[in-house]
Amino acid sequence: MQITPSGNPVVVSPRANPDGDKQNILGLDRAELKEAIAGIGVPEKQVKMRTSQVWHWVYHRGVSSFDDMLNVSKDVRAKLADHFIIKRPEIVEAQYSNDGTRKYLIRFADGNEAETVYIPEEDRGTLCISSQVGCTLNCKFCHTGTMKLVRNLTAAEIVAQMMIARDDLGEWENPTEGRRVTNIVMMGMGEPLYNFDNVKKALEIVMDEEGIQLSKRRITLSTSGVVPHMERCGKEIGVNLAVSLHAVRDDVRTDIMPINKKYGLEEVLTACANYPGAHNARRITFEYAMLKGVNDSDADARELVRLIRKYKLPAKVNLIPFNPWPGTEYECSDWDQIQRFSDIVYEGGISAPIRTPRGRDIMAACGQLKSASEKKSKAELAREAAAAAAASSDAVHHTSTGLT
Repeated sequence: MQITPSGNPVVVSPRANPDGDKQNILGLDRAELKEAIAGIGVPEKQVKMRTSQVWHWVYHRGVSSFDDMLNVSKDVRAKLADHFIIKRPEIVEAQYSNDGTRKYLIRFADGNEAETVYIPEEDRGTLCISSQVGCTLNCKFCHTGTMKLVRNLTAAEIVAQMMIARDDLGEWENPTEGRRVTNIVMMGMGEPLYNFDNVKKALEIVMDEEGIQLSKRRITLSTSGVVPHMERCGKEIGVNLAVSLHAVRDDVRTDIMPINKKYGLEEVLTACANYPGAHNARRITFEYAMLKGVNDSDADARELVRLIRKYKLPAKVNLIPFNPWPGTEYECSDWDQIQRFSDIVYEGGISAPIRTPRGRDIMAACGQLKSASEKKSKAELAREAAAAAAASSDAVHHTSTGLT
């Protein structure tokens, strides 16, 4: 699907799947792709070469048709097309913010949906990728947290979010120069460490030097503090770590983030101190949403400094002005207090930039992601039900009176 930025949602109607039982190779890792190609009768001596060629075309050049793989022989292209497809999930809505942020509502093959957000800045372009449909953590200040967890996304569905964004941004014609997606954060819907294996597989595909070629230094995984998997993340994936902290006392953090009952501040901060590869040039990022009257006092700022020093953490703090959403009980801290909080942390020798809210006008800001079907209010659902009932009544009336 081609998207034309217009400032308004772009809606696509569902279509029947014309591809039958062909295997979608988007999201296969190298070993799986090699096995698939060998399984369709490609001569054994060609399998390694054909795997490298297809990998290059799919992940480095972004093609979606085997006909475009010009260095693959016609007979092999025909064989590939007979058995496989290269297919992205469906974009059911794309929204474009006044500040350049883009949000995609993506529908997967089973009908479930997740959101992906692209945030352009002067020196980078960051893609915020989802790892789950819904979320199990129920953080009280997060819109996504009001959803129930539906399921984990597959590695293919995670990789596809990157492919879709690059499609929309026109990146494939010059894959390694003039990139617009320069960074990835696993910070969309869901807790990535509760979907570890699929996230790892997807990021390995993204980092592959013969494919998308995104350095692990440009990838950040954000967790709410799933302690058992934090060290594993550092050892097995090796990407940057961000931790959703949001409070400096266990009672407050437990109230707004129920996961703190399982993994308290001491356990989380100890895991941060032990994170493989963390040092002053590669700091851990603490995400801290500024909630008025909850976690934004001067004392909170001083305690944050004390904790970072206590655990000797190479860290910086991202202060996030709270992004409101319908029905939330929280307010954003006053700007003067956010600035004061930042100054106290800075004076403690720790970087504490204030994140500029992005994409608020399209509900794409941090903590606002939620699939469109979940965003409807009870009033909207009631109106839709009434309209459907009225339409049904009209249809019955027309049938009974002979009208068509």
